Amino acid sequence: MSFDVLAPHYTWMERLLAGRRLQRARVAHLDALEGCERLLIAGVGHGHFLHAAATRFPDLEILSIDASERMLAHARAHTHSVANSSRLHFQPATFPSFQPPLASFDAIATPFFLDCFPPDELAAVIATLAAAARPCATWLVTDFSIPPRGWRRHRARAIHAAMYAFFRPVTRIRARRVTPPDPLLRSHDFHLAARRTFELGLIQSDLWIRPAPPPH
Repeated sequence: MSFDVLAPHYTWMERLLAGRRLQRARVAHLDALEGCERLLIAGVGHGHFLHAAATRFPDLEILSIDASERMLAHARAHTHSVANSSRLHFQPATFPSFQPPLASFDAIATPFFLDCFPPDELAAVIATLAAAARPCATWLVTDFSIPPRGWRRHRARAIHAAMYAFFRPVTRIRARRVTPPDPLLRSHDFHLAARRTFELGLIQSDLWIRPAPPPH
C-alpha cells in the first residue's frame, strides 16, 4: 500500500472535492492533546493534522509515520516553518509490520488511516498502535463512517463504494469497505470519550481515552 502516486496531487484534490471539511474533522478533538508529551501520527499524509498539532502545542514531540516517502516529504515541507520543527520526526513504515517502541506515546492520532485496512489487518494495526501507547493515553480517530440507518446510510455507502473503487487500484489499499474500529479499541482498554459526526454522518471524529490503571 502506498500513496506515492497521489502525493503530488493530494492537497489540491482534497480542497477541490472536500474544501476544509476533512480538516475540520481531523482537528475536532485537537484540544485533547493538552498536556501530552509524545504523539504518534499514523498515516500523516500531507501533514495537515501534523501542522495543526505542532502549531497548537509547540512543546509536543511528534513522530509521523507513513508508507509513502513522498507523502512524508510533503508533510516535512508543510511543517518546516513551525516553531518546534526540531521536535518533529518522520519515518517511512508500513503497517501492520512496523513495530513502534512499546508504551512510548501518550497520544495516538490516525487521521483517515484505519479505513485503509481490511478487518484482519485492522486488528493487527490497532494492536500495534495500542502497544505503543502508554497506560494512560489519548487516541484521536478520524475516518469515514456509515450512519446506522435511513437514506444517510445509503448515501454514505454509495460514496464509500466510489472512493474505494478509485483508491484500491491507485494506492493498492486492501480494504473494500470501512470496518468500524470500536470493538478493537475497546479490547485494548480504550473508552470512547467524545464523538462528532460531519457531512450527514459520512465522516466521524472520535476521542478515545485509556484510563489510568487502578492503584495496587
